[in-house]
Amino acid sequence: MAVTSQVDFNSYTDAVVGVAVGLVNVLTPGEAHGRTYPVPEGDACQAEVTAVLRTGGGGRLPVSAAEVAELSAVAARLREVFEASSADAAAALVNALLRDSGAHPVLQRHDGEPWHLHFHAASQTRVSDWAAGCATGLAVMLGSEFYDRLGVCTAPRCDRVYVDASRNGTRRYCSASCQSRAKTAAFRARTG
Repeated sequence: MAVTSQVDFNSYTDAVVGVAVGLVNVLTPGEAHGRTYPVPEGDACQAEVTAVLRTGGGGRLPVSAAEVAELSAVAARLREVFEASSADAAAALVNALLRDSGAHPVLQRHDGEPWHLHFHAASQTRVSDWAAGCATGLAVMLGSEFYDRLGVCTAPRCDRVYVDASRNGTRRYCSASCQSRAKTAAFRARTG
């Protein structure tokens, strides 16, 4: 779910891009690891989204049902970025997210960290702040040499997203289990 690996974009970018991945993977229906993935409902969904936001330093307050609904709309737009057919298409989608969220830079120092850049929305709601932060994190990636590191799992029956933080940039799967499933299926097809 989160960005963990050898390539370190920067701690803030890693955190908000990890949250973007988590929101997409929790709040968008589809397929995951060979099975149909329905979005969790009610308290279970609120707990999962709260956990995702906490991975990015999202505080202790649980997410409300109304915030889940708003974050679901954000997650659908974030998914479009991961699924974009080109860096140009992804950049256009991220630019729209930046504009719509009202992202603006703010230097902050907290939790014993040195001054660092955050992007918050003008409205300053938790949802708009996360939308602005996730859009900014994706913009930082798309505007760097890591522009091609956003991906959708290529395993059969899985459409979960990931960020490829490997040194060589060749990741194709959202998880080790999907990689194993794909390798097993390929082996069976060859020997079958």
